[in-house]
Amino acid sequence: MTIDSLKTLFHPFDAGILSGPPRGARALFLGAEPGFRLPEGFGAELHCVQGFRPHCRALEAAGFTVAPRPEGEGYDAALVLAGRHRGRNELRIAEAMRRTRAGGLVVAGGGKDDGIASLRKRLDALVELDGSSPKYHGIALWFANPDDAAAAEALEAANPPLLVEGRFDTAPGMFSFDRVDAGSRLLVENLPSDLRGEIADFCAGWGFVAAEAAGRCPGISRLDLYEADFEAVEAARLNVGPPGVEAGFFWLDLAREEVARRYDAVLMNPPFHQGRAAEPELGAAMIRAAAKALKPGGRLFMVANRQLPYEPVLAAAFAQHGEIARDKGFKVLVARR
Repeated sequence: MTIDSLKTLFHPFDAGILSGPPRGARALFLGAEPGFRLPEGFGAELHCVQGFRPHCRALEAAGFTVAPRPEGEGYDAALVLAGRHRGRNELRIAEAMRRTRAGGLVVAGGGKDDGIASLRKRLDALVELDGSSPKYHGIALWFANPDDAAAAEALEAANPPLLVEGRFDTAPGMFSFDRVDAGSRLLVENLPSDLRGEIADFCAGWGFVAAEAAGRCPGISRLDLYEADFEAVEAARLNVGPPGVEAGFFWLDLAREEVARRYDAVLMNPPFHQGRAAEPELGAAMIRAAAKALKPGGRLFMVANRQLPYEPVLAAAFAQHGEIARDKGFKVLVARR
């Protein structure tokens, strides 16, 4: 998400097209991201919702009230920052309708490259839009919240929770929400069956790697999952519950927050981009976090896109490292502390 999308969302208030909710009102902000300023005259108490841990922490540091999931009802207004995931956008609109009083203002905005035009078309078929405004390579649109729940129900029905491969609960907006990621599958296919003791899954997503590791490696006694997406963590709680194995689930920004435990092995499919921009440093930060979290002699098993140059980072952080598998798109790397 860019700052332009935030500016697009708030443009109708900045331009005087819409009046800001007055002091004493309550406003919900779904998908809130850091970097915005409230327009002059926007006096409402703002409740931000953000499940991506780095953004949540940044909003807290800026002084905003923020939670990973929406809380409360009867809001006077709702803001929705649209992103790249169509399903998540529609579910956020439905959530805004559910939690805003009838007649309350609902404003959505986002970049043209993030599907805001298709969202406008979808909403135009369900509610009476009161207006829209193009600005900063995006569109803001708004409407009065309907008296009935028909529109919200239609959006929810079109974006139900998913069950991947008949056993993994996921939802729109999560990483690889509709299928098992090819890199994660390559990683688990190349894990040794002798993994034992306390194991961590960094960047665990909705839990595929952890669940497969638990099934393939009977020597695992504890399995901890770390993930920055709150909804993915909650899905993983449903997907990973191996009998006889103690499991922990942690909503954590591994690049900036310390891991308290030390592990015999870390498994990892790290992110290498944020938004559309490739940022290999994210994966490098995860490698360094894994090195700190391992016991002496502990091993890291990770998968990465073939072209990403993580080997120098591994060489600097570990005593030894090497490649154990690759396919057309990915490579599996192992390192020992």
